[in-house]
Amino acid sequence: MIVLSLAEIAEIVGGGLHRTDGTAEVTGSVEFDTRRLTPGGLFVALPGEKVDGHDFAAKAVESGAVAVLAAREVDAPAVIVPPLDAGVAHERSVALTGDKDGSGAAVLAALAKLARYVVDKLAGDQLTVVGITGSSGKTTTKDVIAQLLEPLGPTVAPPGSFNNELGHPWTALRSDAGTRHLVLELSARGPGHIAELAAIAPPRIGVVLNVGSAHVGEFGSRDGIAKTKGELVEALPSAENGGVAILNADDPLVAAMASRTTARVVFVGESTSAQVRAVDITLDDEARASFRLITPDGDAQVKLPLYGEHQVGNALSAAAVALELGSTPEEIGARLSGLERRSARRMEVTTRPDGVTVLNDSFNANPESMRAALKALASMSTQRRSWAVLGVMGELGDDAVEAHDSIGRLVVRLNIDKLVVVGQEAATMHQGAHQEGSWGEESIPVPDVEAAIALLHDQLRAGDVVLVKASKVAALWRVADALLAPPEAALAVPPSPSQERSNGGDA
Repeated sequence: MIVLSLAEIAEIVGGGLHRTDGTAEVTGSVEFDTRRLTPGGLFVALPGEKVDGHDFAAKAVESGAVAVLAAREVDAPAVIVPPLDAGVAHERSVALTGDKDGSGAAVLAALAKLARYVVDKLAGDQLTVVGITGSSGKTTTKDVIAQLLEPLGPTVAPPGSFNNELGHPWTALRSDAGTRHLVLELSARGPGHIAELAAIAPPRIGVVLNVGSAHVGEFGSRDGIAKTKGELVEALPSAENGGVAILNADDPLVAAMASRTTARVVFVGESTSAQVRAVDITLDDEARASFRLITPDGDAQVKLPLYGEHQVGNALSAAAVALELGSTPEEIGARLSGLERRSARRMEVTTRPDGVTVLNDSFNANPESMRAALKALASMSTQRRSWAVLGVMGELGDDAVEAHDSIGRLVVRLNIDKLVVVGQEAATMHQGAHQEGSWGEESIPVPDVEAAIALLHDQLRAGDVVLVKASKVAALWRVADALLAPPEAALAVPPSPSQERSNGGDA
């Protein structure tokens, strides 16, 4: 973050000073976890269901913080933020922090004001903000864009799926006078959410990947999801002021967003109408795609180290961003071919000493990402026995039964050898598989993670390929952890806490 005095911060957020004259300066990072504080930092006191950050104010200062951003008086120097009006306390922010009185929402609102001030100070020729949204693929694309931009200048991007009212300003505040690119993903659980995030760190380049059915139960329809996703392109500056909207030409709901922005539109995809497109796509035995990248500035060959054909679209969106910011097609082709995986539990492939390959895509799931992962599994197992260990896809509303049924049927159509359906909420996957033509023990329903682990340990053979995927609520990463744990620990893997405070969804 840029250096600011406590008095300046109080003025920015409209708050008051407590136990300080305001002359002290914040020279370190802004953190909500005392364990991450560095000397000169600012501690953000967030209330929660089990603990309240305000109770750790003194510890934060002992750990190096200059002061605390708080909703009430604490036993440390602080900037006390003003309360929000009852009607302003956004229920999404209240749900995120777990507080009962809206004080957490007030702290988040102040954090957003601080982030907007810093971004505005750095904006212009110095800092370019890139925003990414879509029903699936946001985090992977964010990671790819960051890796393409880092050779062009210092780049800030969030860890994992840190994409909500807390993660968005927290990430923006990692920017400083040397930062050239700020890459952010924007999530939503309802109308207006993306517009709110875009107001925290206004993007100059906006990327919309796809419109799927994640959280369709909350949005009402895919058209409702598209309306909200389009808030990103509506937030972009005009073409005359440098705004660029990068849209997926292969998704009609995304392509239609071109009419909702005054920014210059760049289409990406396999369609011949796309300015940045992929041709001659092939997959190797590990479901890794190779293709020819076609751009207005020239062509390049790409061999992605990422798993799944769906990664081609993510790579094209990232390539379009890099082209806009000065990379050549040749540079982009080379960097795409040398990508590394940065976010855990997203198409994470590990092979055990006995040749069992675990495809851990357990961070989250919706029908579109589930289909993509199953196709990758099918490609990886043409000569090997395949297992799909699947759990519930959350927040699908009235479409849940049909969506789970269709995934079970797809497993059969893709000739995947074994389907393990974990939990009663996902039971219609098992029913769909049987109705499509599965028989005997090809599809196996189990009540919980522990039963799935026991089954796999009993029946897996050397060389098998196992996909593990479900919505975050199912915590199915415990299955993958158990399969990859040392033999003596494999049957007793405890629940893995999420290391990312996100909205919990993929919308």
